[in-house]
Amino acid sequence: MTDLTAKADDIIALTPGQILRRRILGHQGVMIGATALVLILLVALFAPFLTPHDPYLQDLGARMIPPVWDARGGWDHVLGTDHLGRDYLARLMYGARISLIIGIGTAVISGLIGTCLGVAAGFFGGRVDMAVTFLITVRLSMPVVLVALAVVALVGGSLEIVILVLGLLLWDRFAVVMRSSTMQIRHMDYVAAAQAVGCSIGRIVFTEIMPNVVNNLIIVATLEMAHAIILEAALSFLGLGVQPPLPSWGLMVSEGKEMLFFDPYLITIPGAALFVLVLSINLLGDGIRDVTAPENRN
Repeated sequence: MTDLTAKADDIIALTPGQILRRRILGHQGVMIGATALVLILLVALFAPFLTPHDPYLQDLGARMIPPVWDARGGWDHVLGTDHLGRDYLARLMYGARISLIIGIGTAVISGLIGTCLGVAAGFFGGRVDMAVTFLITVRLSMPVVLVALAVVALVGGSLEIVILVLGLLLWDRFAVVMRSSTMQIRHMDYVAAAQAVGCSIGRIVFTEIMPNVVNNLIIVATLEMAHAIILEAALSFLGLGVQPPLPSWGLMVSEGKEMLFFDPYLITIPGAALFVLVLSINLLGDGIRDVTAPENRN
């Protein structure tokens, strides 16, 4: 009993920030996901200093060199080279930049659109809610992959086009979550108190509502970021996403598919990198949901 009392006293003595920090450090999913994501981010940022090779430099005399663990491989090209003699490790590192730029850019664009629509629908209700709900229904009736394929095929594939198209297609989850969260919060006492003292709508939204829905926003952003990276890889694999010579991981898989049975490293290496990146983002998002959910706080 004494130990339990002492433990309870210690918990009470901690500030909310310290309690959240302890909860985050004690959650394996958050720590694993955050560590892997930070490592990938560091590799993407410092890629020019981590490899001496140019990811765009072609050397047909050094094409199809296997990785170092193969008997024919060497340490000059640790992960081997592709069909044009480009260093695979360099392209893998620079490809992390492409995936992260697309994931973050798409999450920002779709997050701005979906958050504005969701908060407006949840706060005002009535006809505004009906209009936003109609837009969400229309968006959900359109298959993302098919629409993205059609738009990119008509407009042309590039890094900017892929980010813009995916950002304009993946806002629905933000809108649904923000609408539901805002509807729950707008009836709280502190919102009513702010309205009673004459606060403007903008002040109420940014000071009373947004701070209380930001955790849901972060969770959805991580999920959509992973979703966008997978969609970009699929588009690039089909030849309608990021165009050569940019080192997209989906494009690397597409370029190596013809040598699957002879040089499987051309597919397994970028495929494994894509798996690790998406897994780390999902682990981080799920962990944030766990540590910020009231029912899971301890």
